Amino acid sequence: MGCERRHASGSVAALVLAAGAGRRYGGPKALIPLDGRLLVERAVTTARDGGCDPVLAVLGAGAATVRAAADLTGAVPVDNPDWATGLGSSLRAGLAALGDSTVVAALVLLVDMPGITAEAVHRLADLATPESLAVAGYQDRRGHPVLLGRTHWAGVADVAVGELGARAYLREHAHQLRVVDCADIADDADLDTPTDLARFPGAPRVRPPVQPTEAGGTAGGGRASSSTRRTSTSAYGD
Repeated sequence: MGCERRHASGSVAALVLAAGAGRRYGGPKALIPLDGRLLVERAVTTARDGGCDPVLAVLGAGAATVRAAADLTGAVPVDNPDWATGLGSSLRAGLAALGDSTVVAALVLLVDMPGITAEAVHRLADLATPESLAVAGYQDRRGHPVLLGRTHWAGVADVAVGELGARAYLREHAHQLRVVDCADIADDADLDTPTDLARFPGAPRVRPPVQPTEAGGTAGGGRASSSTRRTSTSAYGD
């Protein structure tokens, strides 16, 4: 596999952010099965096959269950006790865990984007230097993966709060940001609700969510889901 590959100036770590509770989905997205594997397992394999080593899986909601259910061979689990505060805390936890490593850059993947491919990971990771700052591009928008050179880590950690991830930092450093076209090899659409899963080959059949009634609310007490295609903007800038 590609996990032994060296990149522009050294090795590249991957941060698989898999700590969210998946409230709109109905449970942690790390545990969603797709084509015989859990999403967290798929993301770890994608990162390793794309040339990243080490691969850190940042866990939070249901961490004990994820550890017990998922085959995390080839990954280093990292616990984020502050996962409930948002994706930014998982990004900070992952970067902090890399503090004593010798890797030159970190490549960020979100667990709920099964359309990200090893080819897309490799395309970005091949640009890795300590000064690199890059995001995948999909026609007229920016998406994942996101490549953060080591010299940017402290700045990213300072502004990664709530659900914003690295977005504010990337906007502030737009003059350094490189957008790498990945539309030909990947799709970073995320899984927001169970009905979104049907877009992907190998998905199990799911029943549509219960719609709100005039009596009030859904059966699960949550917000009614939308079938509109949505992509996450948590870690990148527009």
